[in-house]
Amino acid sequence: MQEIITRLEEMRADAAMGGGQTRIDKQHAKGKLTARERLDVLLDEGSFEEWDMFVEHDCVDFGMTENRIPGDGVVTGHGTINGRLVFVFSQDFTVFGGALSGAHARKICKIMDQAMKVGAPVIGLNDSGGARIQEGVESLAGYADVFQRNVEASGVIPQISLIMGPCAGGAVYSPAMTDFIFMVKDSSYMFVTGPDVVKTVTHEEVTHEELGGAMTHTAVSGVADLAFENDVDLLLQTRRFIDFLPLSNKEQPPARTCEDPVDRDDYSLDTLVPENPNMPYDMKELILKTVDEGDFYEIQPDYAKNIIIGMARMDGRAVGIVANQPMVLAGCLDIASSKKAARFVRFCDAYNIPIVTFVDVPGFMPGTAQELGGIIKHGAKLLYAYAEATVPKVTVITRKAYGGAYDVMASKHLRGDVNYAWPSAEIAVMGPKGAVEIIFRADMNDPAKIEARTEEYRQKFANPFVAGRKGFIDDVIMPHGTRRRVCKSLAMLRNKDVKNPAKKHGNIPL
Repeated sequence: MQEIITRLEEMRADAAMGGGQTRIDKQHAKGKLTARERLDVLLDEGSFEEWDMFVEHDCVDFGMTENRIPGDGVVTGHGTINGRLVFVFSQDFTVFGGALSGAHARKICKIMDQAMKVGAPVIGLNDSGGARIQEGVESLAGYADVFQRNVEASGVIPQISLIMGPCAGGAVYSPAMTDFIFMVKDSSYMFVTGPDVVKTVTHEEVTHEELGGAMTHTAVSGVADLAFENDVDLLLQTRRFIDFLPLSNKEQPPARTCEDPVDRDDYSLDTLVPENPNMPYDMKELILKTVDEGDFYEIQPDYAKNIIIGMARMDGRAVGIVANQPMVLAGCLDIASSKKAARFVRFCDAYNIPIVTFVDVPGFMPGTAQELGGIIKHGAKLLYAYAEATVPKVTVITRKAYGGAYDVMASKHLRGDVNYAWPSAEIAVMGPKGAVEIIFRADMNDPAKIEARTEEYRQKFANPFVAGRKGFIDDVIMPHGTRRRVCKSLAMLRNKDVKNPAKKHGNIPL
C-alpha cells in the first residue's frame, strides 16, 4: 500500500510540474503565471478540487507515443470564489504550448457538463497555441465538442473567458460564444488568422498586438470586454465581477447587506444637467451617486463610449446598468453602441438581473456610414433586446429622449415597468429647432418668428408632462431622489412574473 501511495505522490508531483521547470521559468520570464498559479489566485485558498490530473493523449503519430505529460495541457476542476461554486479550466502553455488535443477537449467538456448539471458558472483560462497539429482532425473535433457545449450552456450558466496568452484560429470561437471576455495587455491576443497569414494573403504588415491584442479588442473591435495590466489584476477583478452574477438562470442575483441607505438623497444631482440643452455632462456621475456605495463595475468602457453598461447593486441586490453618455457623440445611438447594449441587456435578462436604464438620447446617429453599415438592423437589436426582456426594467429619463431612440431605450411601450423623468426631460419626436424648421418651413426667412415658434414648441412638447399625461411616464421625480425612487421600484418588482409567448426561439435581427 505504501508503495502505491508513494507512486501516487510522485505522479501528482509530475503532473503539477507541467512541462517542467525550464518551461515554467520561460512563462515567468514573460510576466505570466502558470496554469496552476492562476487558479491559486482566482479561487478561494484550498478550495480547488482537480479532476483528470492523470489524463494523457492517445496520439501515436509523429513520435507522440514517447511524449506524454499528465494532464495533457489543461488543468480542470471546481472550486469556490468568495464561497460560491465555480468550474474552471486553465490551459497550460508549458505543456505542448497549451495545444488542444482530443483528451484535452474531453477534460474541458467534462467540467462543462458537470457545471450544467449542478448550475454553476464556467471560467475558462485560455493560453494555447491552438489545435494540436499532430492529432489532425481529432483536435478539430475536440474544438467542436467544446463549441456545442458553449451553445447549450448559453443562458443557462454564466461563462467567462480569460484570455491570458495566445488564442488563435478555431480556438477563438469558444470565447466568442461565452458571456464575457477579459484580456491581459501586452501578453494576450486573439485572431482567426495570424500576422504571417495576413501578410501572405492581403500583403498587410501587422503585429500580433495590432491584429488581436487586448487594446485592439476592447477599444476597436468590441470582441473583448475588459483589458487588465497583468495576470494577477485580471484574476482578482474576475473574483470581484463574479460576485454580481447568479450561479445559473435558476437563481436570483446575489444579495448582500447594504450599508448605503436606500433613502439617501443626493442634492448635487439637481444641478447635474446643464441649463443649455446642448451642453454635455458625465452620466457616470449619476450612476456612481445612485448605486450602492458608488460601486459600479463597468463593462467595455473603451468601446462605443456613447453608451455605458455595467453591473452595480441597488439596496444590496445586483442590477445591470445601461445609460447614454452625453459626453460622447451627444449620447446618440449608433451601430456599435446598439450592439454593445443589446448583448448586455440580453445577458441580464437571461440571468434574472434587473435592468436600470438612464436615458439622454437625441436620436440615432445620422450619416451614410451608419446607414450603409446597417444601423437599421443593428439598432433593432437593442429594441428587440429590451422588448424581449422580462426582468424588472426601471427607466429614468434625465434630459433628451427624441424620436425612435426614445422608444428603444426601455420605454413604457417596450414593457418598461417603471418609467421616471426628471423635470429637465425633453420627450418629443425631435428637438425643438428641428421640429420648428419642418413645421414652420414657410417662416424660415423670419428669424424672430422662428425663435418664437421654437420656444413655443419647447414649452409645449420638450418637457416630460405630455408623456406624463398619457401615462407613458409614471412620475416626474426630483433628481436628488433618484436612488430612493429606483430602489423602491426594484423592491416592488422583486416578484415580477412575465412570460413571453411559447416559441422555440425568436429571430433577433443579427
